[in-house]
Amino acid sequence: MNILIIGSGGREHALAWKITQSKRLQKLYIAPGNAGTESLGINVPLDIKNNQEIVSFAKKNRVEMVVVGPDDVLAQGLVDDLTKAHIKAFGPTKIAAKIEWSKAYAKKIMRKNNIPTAAYATFHDAEKAKKYLQTQKMPIVIKASGLALGKGVVISKTFEEAEKTVDEILVKNIFGPAGQEIVIEEYLEGKEISVHAFCDGKTVALFPISKDHKQIFEDNKGPNTGGMGTIVPVEGITKKTLPKIEEKIVKPVLKALQKEGRPFKGCLYPGIMLTKEGPKVLEFNSRFGDPETQSYMRILKTDLIDIIEACIDGSLKNLKIIWEKKAACCIMIASKGYPGTYKKGDAIYGLKKAEEFKDVVIFHSGTKKNKEGVVTNGGRVLGVSVTGKNIKEALKKAYLAVDQIQFDGMQYRKDISK
Repeated sequence: MNILIIGSGGREHALAWKITQSKRLQKLYIAPGNAGTESLGINVPLDIKNNQEIVSFAKKNRVEMVVVGPDDVLAQGLVDDLTKAHIKAFGPTKIAAKIEWSKAYAKKIMRKNNIPTAAYATFHDAEKAKKYLQTQKMPIVIKASGLALGKGVVISKTFEEAEKTVDEILVKNIFGPAGQEIVIEEYLEGKEISVHAFCDGKTVALFPISKDHKQIFEDNKGPNTGGMGTIVPVEGITKKTLPKIEEKIVKPVLKALQKEGRPFKGCLYPGIMLTKEGPKVLEFNSRFGDPETQSYMRILKTDLIDIIEACIDGSLKNLKIIWEKKAACCIMIASKGYPGTYKKGDAIYGLKKAEEFKDVVIFHSGTKKNKEGVVTNGGRVLGVSVTGKNIKEALKKAYLAVDQIQFDGMQYRKDISK
């Protein structure tokens, strides 16, 4: 089978790494890919914002299946156009992916279907939003409703901070079109976790629970990023938690989307806060998480092509998905200045040395190759992914591998799992 993966990050590198282990694979293309994916398949410099360019390439190269990674590509309806061209595509349609590209819509569907989430209100007007803030307790969460590369969520501790955030998003447009509408919601306390589920429109198959670390600095301080590290599984969570999330959150939202004529096929990823009242949804994502995927692919035993095909064909109930009874982690290494302004083109040293460590796989996120070798080409640059018999062992090995890597101004969190 010829397969095309859309995207250039660590998530796509991890998916490519797993797909190459399948006996069913004939040829693998990655568009546009990165310095890591080119050792697994053929990097193709396609404009992934141009649906017809992707469809034409898939037809010309007899691609039988396309796996779409990024949220913005799903939001532009690539799956719809591929399906119309009779090419199998993994991921939700544009209207099903709305559960991610409009946080306001996601909140509305949760309220309508009694899916547990934080109390909220939505606004387009800054003055109305500020009036609403006067009636609320602090801290409070303010979100750009649209897609903002995982950075559109701000926790304001004081009324003054909240007012400033409203002005920055709605008046100064710091998130561009993504911030034309905002969601202001109650601040939830508890343990934050990531839940992923393969979906075929009706059936769900949940992954083990993982934990992402969003803030750039240790002790969960500083601005939000796309994610600085993950662990799976998460210690201290009862066995009843995942079934409860499946019954109270994942199945009801899948049923609600089906009822609305938006059947969801692909990977549904709700961010969850485990509160005193039980699990509550922070937000829904309509694709694999990054860097969660870099940990998950290390412990997935079942052929990923079989799973993807079952999701597309609606036969997920006939497939048993097996996960290894191991722990996995991923430590993200970022450029200096990320999640703000950062430079590109710095030489990366020590990659081969790091990969010599047992159970280490390095997934490239923002890299490219030039005459000198591998250089930085993004905010999040590399994900050091490691497995172990438990999280403690995996993390110990991961940080030993991280110590081998150097580039100018590199930054990473030393407290992943806390």
